[in-house]
Amino acid sequence: MESFSSKDMAMKAQKKILSHMASKSMVQMLIDDTSSEILDEFYRISKEHSGNRTEAQKVVKDLVKVVVKVGVLFRHNRFSKEELSLAQDFKKKLHQGSMTAISFQEVEFTFDKDVMTALLTDCRDILLKLVEKHLTPKSFGRIRHVFNHYSDPDLLTNLYTPVALSGPVSQRSAMA
Repeated sequence: MESFSSKDMAMKAQKKILSHMASKSMVQMLIDDTSSEILDEFYRISKEHSGNRTEAQKVVKDLVKVVVKVGVLFRHNRFSKEELSLAQDFKKKLHQGSMTAISFQEVEFTFDKDVMTALLTDCRDILLKLVEKHLTPKSFGRIRHVFNHYSDPDLLTNLYTPVALSGPVSQRSAMA
């Protein structure tokens, strides 16, 4: 006998619809100005690093899709106690990465690409474990794409060169 749940179907539809709404104009309608500015900076960093507008857009679009899907799962109470613990671990690790990035920017000559790469890799792995029972392999690919892109040692090194530090990324990062 096949089990049917309208709640499950509604959640799947919501994830699907929201993932198709990841265009810049739709994102700006759904998020606050600060988040929008941060996404714009992620786009700018990606575009400068890759030299490819399409790739930069794809990375940011993947980021938005992942955030939306995890948000839908959380809002619908789909995570077990163990998974909620993983979510807290992810939040702490991401915060640690943010504080480390700001510290690297504020204290000259402290940048260590290996530390940042390891923090981002840990975040990726925790997030993958958190969603392993809830999302598709395509979504796992998006998570890997985003974290692998931003943990690229060359991207990180370029981000912390003296020229990059005088730009808007450092100013916005310090305010975050």
